[in-house]
Amino acid sequence: MAGIEDAPTAAVVVDPDGLVSGWSEGGRLLLGWTSQDVLGRPVTELLADPPPSGLPGDHGSAADHPGYTALRHRDGHPVDAVVTAHPLVGADGRAQGQVMTVQRWDRRPVIADRAFEQCPFALGVYDPELRFLWINASSGRVIAHSEAQVLGKKYREVLPEFDRSLFPERDDKPYTDQLAEVARTGVPARLITVFQPLGSNYANAWATSMWPVRDAEGRVRAVANWGFDMSAEYWARQRLLILNEATGGIGRTLDVLGTAQELARTSAPVFADLVTVDLFAEVLGGEEPPSPPAISGDHAVTLSRAAHDGARADDGPPPGDPTPVGHAPGSAAARCMATGRSVVELAAEPGPGGEWAFGPGLAADPAHWPPGNPLIDEAIAADGLTGRITVPLRARGALLGVVAFSRSDRPEAFTADDLILAEELTAKAAVAIDNARRYSRERTTALTLQRSLLPQRLPSPEAVEVASRYLPAGTGAEVGGDWFDVIPLSGARVALVVGDVVGHGLHASASMGRLRTAVRTLADVDLPPDELLTHLDDLVIHLAGDLRPDGHFQPTGESGATCLYAVYDPVSRRLTLASAGHPLPLIIAPDGARTPAPAQPGPPLGIGGLPFEASELVVSEGSLLALYTDGLVESRERDADRGEEDLLRVLDHDTAASLEVLCDAVMEAVLPRRRTDDAALLLARTHALRPDHVADWDVEPDFAQVPRVRKLAVDQVDAWGLEEAAFVTELVVSELVTNAIRYGEPPIGLRLIRDTALICEVSDSSNTAPHLRRARAFDEGGRGLLLVAQLTQGWGTRHTGNGKTIWCAQPLPQSPPHRP
Repeated sequence: MAGIEDAPTAAVVVDPDGLVSGWSEGGRLLLGWTSQDVLGRPVTELLADPPPSGLPGDHGSAADHPGYTALRHRDGHPVDAVVTAHPLVGADGRAQGQVMTVQRWDRRPVIADRAFEQCPFALGVYDPELRFLWINASSGRVIAHSEAQVLGKKYREVLPEFDRSLFPERDDKPYTDQLAEVARTGVPARLITVFQPLGSNYANAWATSMWPVRDAEGRVRAVANWGFDMSAEYWARQRLLILNEATGGIGRTLDVLGTAQELARTSAPVFADLVTVDLFAEVLGGEEPPSPPAISGDHAVTLSRAAHDGARADDGPPPGDPTPVGHAPGSAAARCMATGRSVVELAAEPGPGGEWAFGPGLAADPAHWPPGNPLIDEAIAADGLTGRITVPLRARGALLGVVAFSRSDRPEAFTADDLILAEELTAKAAVAIDNARRYSRERTTALTLQRSLLPQRLPSPEAVEVASRYLPAGTGAEVGGDWFDVIPLSGARVALVVGDVVGHGLHASASMGRLRTAVRTLADVDLPPDELLTHLDDLVIHLAGDLRPDGHFQPTGESGATCLYAVYDPVSRRLTLASAGHPLPLIIAPDGARTPAPAQPGPPLGIGGLPFEASELVVSEGSLLALYTDGLVESRERDADRGEEDLLRVLDHDTAASLEVLCDAVMEAVLPRRRTDDAALLLARTHALRPDHVADWDVEPDFAQVPRVRKLAVDQVDAWGLEEAAFVTELVVSELVTNAIRYGEPPIGLRLIRDTALICEVSDSSNTAPHLRRARAFDEGGRGLLLVAQLTQGWGTRHTGNGKTIWCAQPLPQSPPHRP
C-alpha cells in the first residue's frame, strides 16, 4: 500500500527479559533492521546513543512529546519516532512482555494542517491521472465545489472549461494539459491563468504554479498546484501595455481622420468591443471647433463619425468615410460634451468582485468611482451592450468631439480603473487630433497660397508646346516651395523656369511667390540667364537679411533656393540655360537620342559671391525638354540618379505622345509613393519658325537709307498678307531705324518676325538704351518712342553680347490690338 511505504509503522514484541522476540516488516522499512538482525537481542540496542536533544524548527523539542524515542537506524543515523508500549498478559495474569508500535515522529503539528486548509491561496493535490486527492477551502470557493464533491473525480470532469486554451490567439496549451504534462515529465511549470469565476462580473487573473510530488524513491506519486488572484496587478499591467501601445500607435500621422482611426484600432478589441470617435465637422476640415456656448446637453448635437472599429465595426460607415451622427438631447454624448465629464453606463448593477487575495474589488468599489458614475441604464442592453464609457475629446481647452468605448461580447463589467484608462487614451488622442487639425489648417493655407502663386494657366507661345504638373508633399509633410513658369519673351522667344525654395510651410510658399515675381520682373528686361540668376541671388540674400532680427545678411540656411532658367529661341533653335544648384533639364531629340545639357550647375541662390555660367546649344525641332524639381526623382528609398533613369525611361517610351499624357505617365511611374517633398514637372516640345516667317536686312548708317528700308518692310508685310499692318509697320520701322542711325553704332540691322504677333526688331552695336518720355509743347523731338508705344502692343530693349536690340510687337490684323 502506498500509505505503508510513505509512513511505515513497526510492531516489536519484547519478552520480560527485554529481548526482542518479534519483529514486523514495518520495522525493516522504518529502521532498516531485518528480523534476523534483532531477534534475541536487547531492545535497548535500538536506541540512539545519545538521543537528539531536540528538532530544529518552531515546533519545540521532540522529547517534550510523550512516547518520543530516538532510535538508531541500521546505517547509524538517528530516527525520531514515537513509541507506544502495550503489556502482554498471559491467561494466568502473569506479564509475558510488551508489544510496542513505532511510528516516525511527525514534525508538523496539527495546526500546520489547518494553516494549509485555511490558506487564502487555492491549493490542490491530484494523482497522476489528475483525480482530486485534496483541495483547501479557497480552492473549493474558486471552483464552486466542496472537497467532498470532487474527491476521486478527474480534473477534466469537474472543470471542463480548463480543458481548452484560455488564450486561443496565443496558441497556449490548455491548463489541464499543463497539469498532465507536469505529472508525466516531473518538470514544474508556472503560468498566469485568466478566467471568470461563477457568480462574478469580473475576469480574474491567477498566478499558478504546478509541481510534482515524489516519494522517498523519487517517483512522481502526485501533482500539486497553487494559485493566487493577482487581478489588480495583472490588469494594471495590461492597461499599462495598452497605454504604451497607444503612445506609439496614436499620432503617427498628421491627419485628423487617420489619428481618430488609430485611437479606435488601439483600443479595440483589447480594451473594448466597439470604439467610436465622433468629431465636429469643423475639426475634420481643419477649422476651429465650435465655442462652448454652442454646445448644450439639452439640445441635439450633430457630429461626424471619424472612426468606428471593433467586433461590430461592420455595422458602421466604411473607414475614411465620415458620416453625420446625431446625439439626442440628454444622451450620454450630449451630457458629457456639455459638462466636460465622462459618463459610464452599465446595463445592470455589477456583482461583487472576487474574494481571493488581490481581486478587482478595489477597482469595482463604488467608493472609487467619480461622482455620478456609473449609471445603470438597461436601455443600452437593447443595443447589445453591457457597458459604455463616453469621454469628451478635449485638447488645449477646446472640445473636439466625443469617444465611446463599448463592451458587448465580453462578460466583465467596466471598472473605475477602466474609466481612468479610457480617459488617458482619449487625452493622448485629443492632443494628436488637435495637432493634426492645426497642421491641416496650416497646410491647407500654405497649399492655397502655393497654388495661387503658381501659374493658373500656362501661356501658349508658338515657340514651344508646354504641359505641367505640381503635386504637394504627402499629408505627413508640409507644403514646400517648388515652382515653375513659362514666360514669353521678345523676338518670339520663351523662358522656361523651374525652382525650389528650401524649407516648407507658409514661409516657403511666400518665398516662392517672391522669387517667381522677381524672375518675371527680371525676364521682362530680357536679362541673359546667368545675369538673371546673379540678380536673383542678390535678392535671396537680401530676403534672408530681412528675416534676421539684427538685419544682418544670412547667406546660408533655410532661405536658400535653387533655380533653372532656360531661354529658347525658335528662330535659331538655340537653347540658352543657367542653373543655380538645380538639376539640369533632360533634352530628348525627336529620334529618342538624349542631348546632354552642356551647363554645369552653379551654387544655390543665397550663397553669394560665386558666378553663374550660361551655356548654349542648338536643339532639333520637336525636341522634348523636361524640367523638374528633386522631389520628383529623389526620395528616402531612391537616389536622384535612379529617379532620373526612371524619368528617362518613361519619356523615351513614347516621345511623340501628347505632353499631357506624358505628364500623367511620369507622375504615375516616377513619383515616390511616400512623398516627403513637393514635386514639379514642366515638359516642353520645341517648335521652329519657318524661314519664310523671318526677314532681316542690313542697314547702312545713312539717313538716306530710311525710305528704302521702310519700303522693304512694307513689301514684306504685304507679302505675308498683312496689308492692314503696313501703315503702322511703316511708321515704327522709320522711327526705330532713324533712332539707330542717329544714336546707335553700326552695324545696324532690321528684322521682321511673323509669329503670334508681328515683331519688328532694330539692332545696333551701342549699349545706350532709349527711354520713353513725354515731349513738351515746344520740343522738336522726343515723340517717336511715344508714338511707337501708342501704336504697338508693346516695346522694349534687350541687350546682347555685341550691342542692343529695340523691338516692338503689334497684333496681327485678325486679332484686335491691345493698347496699354
